[in-house]
Amino acid sequence: MSKVKMFTENLPNIPWQDKPEGYVGPVWRYTENPIVKRNPVPGVARIFNSAVVPFGDGFVGVFRAEKTDGIPMLRLGHSKDAIHWEFDKDEIKLYNKAGELWMPKYAYDPRVVKVEDTYYIIWCTDFYGAALGLAETKDFVHFTRLENPFIPFNRNGVLFPKKKDGKFLLLSRPSDSGHTPFGDIFLSESPDLEYWGHHRHVMTRGYNQWWQSVKIGGGPAPIETSEGWLLIYHGVTGTCDGYVYSMGAAILDKDNPAIVKHRTRSFILTPEEDYEERGFVPNVVFPCAALTDAESGKIAIYYGCADTYVGLAFTTVDELVDYILANDANTGDDDKDGIM
Repeated sequence: MSKVKMFTENLPNIPWQDKPEGYVGPVWRYTENPIVKRNPVPGVARIFNSAVVPFGDGFVGVFRAEKTDGIPMLRLGHSKDAIHWEFDKDEIKLYNKAGELWMPKYAYDPRVVKVEDTYYIIWCTDFYGAALGLAETKDFVHFTRLENPFIPFNRNGVLFPKKKDGKFLLLSRPSDSGHTPFGDIFLSESPDLEYWGHHRHVMTRGYNQWWQSVKIGGGPAPIETSEGWLLIYHGVTGTCDGYVYSMGAAILDKDNPAIVKHRTRSFILTPEEDYEERGFVPNVVFPCAALTDAESGKIAIYYGCADTYVGLAFTTVDELVDYILANDANTGDDDKDGIM
């Protein structure tokens, strides 16, 4: 029984490996990584940066499938154990509310979040520049694309799994037309997933922590706990040989998630294994999804590896929260409501 309570569903069939004896750090890798390798299906060169949720008597995933023409699109996968995957032959078909096909030019880095009885998919799309795309489904057979939440440029959209005062909550990272500028996480609200406002600043990159000095971005959907919203995110640093993406964690205020209560000084996972350091884009650990079992406190994290593979890592809510509290480096004005 965990001392920190997760307000999520019980998931007794969560994929799991115990922490290796003598291992240092709050997050440990699955020994059989990567769980999705190169050329997973005909016409797809790489699958990575993907989302997984429990569904029915197994699991379903919305995967970033980089086709052999270089264009990323979303593809559905099915699994009994959330480790071994069978992928659909074709990419996900998205339709508007009138039933007309409405496909993006590209789609990458999806997150999937269940809010009440509906699953929402949010990804980076083309809207005269990089922006957020949004769709909904109840059965992972029929997908309805909704209005794009924001104008360009924006990435790393992550919905909360629970409404607040009847409103949806969304984390995102606004930017300019480049790949890097701005780099902070913001919070927005919507009564209907169409009109967004009450924007608030949440988290700042940097603070002399080089592993997240360039930019940060939300990862899996925030996990509601007795300590607050547990947020797993990515942080990026620049080196003389390019960017390095690592994984961090924070606790947001339960009643006002624009307020950061605690935040790790150190990364919780960084590229160290061959499949993380070598690939299409080297030195990338990019979390996109997390499965949780409320009863045991187990957390399974899915992350992209070097823009080439899907990796799996494990932790517990107690271990991760304890690590955040013991390595807290929340500074600046992130502990304010972010309205300025």
